[in-house]
Amino acid sequence: MNTPAHVVINLLGLGRQDTAVVLSPVVIGAILPDAPIFIFYFYEKVIRNMPEAWIWRVGYYQPHWQNFIDVFNSLPLIGLALAIAYWQRSQFGILLCLSMVLHIAGDLPVHHDDGHRHFFPFSNWRFESPVSYWDSNHYGNIFSVIEILAVVASCWVLFQGYQSWAGRAMIGLVGVTYTLYFGYVFAVWKN
Repeated sequence: MNTPAHVVINLLGLGRQDTAVVLSPVVIGAILPDAPIFIFYFYEKVIRNMPEAWIWRVGYYQPHWQNFIDVFNSLPLIGLALAIAYWQRSQFGILLCLSMVLHIAGDLPVHHDDGHRHFFPFSNWRFESPVSYWDSNHYGNIFSVIEILAVVASCWVLFQGYQSWAGRAMIGLVGVTYTLYFGYVFAVWKN
């Protein structure tokens, strides 16, 4: 799934309480598994000026990038962090880790040949789903429509449920980010 979709779905699942104490770790945990991909993309696109095709067909699969990305998608490492957060009685840490796990649960069924090693560093196994969130050869064109509809519906539900200005502004920001993301995709990646 696309990162803004993870944010909305995770808020729907874990962040129904309209307080910063709950919303902040859920949002951060929804973004954190994808954060290394943002760093990777910025480095390859902006710093190295690599073409899109190379970035996603070659660069993304380089072992050092895969290791960096998979650290943030590792269930054993997140489980360890969750145990420490629970031991420390850290509500922030617990919600952050649960949000990361929910992100992984959302990614698992929609990554065909670009999935993560969710048991890294103990295993190099990757689940190869028959469905892709982006690749039309693996139902990406269908899943994209489902994802967009789910995000719009989830934003509506959350916007109605949140009473604070901050909560509603955050949902609006996610909606704007999602729209800008697809604008970027159609302007850059679909060429």
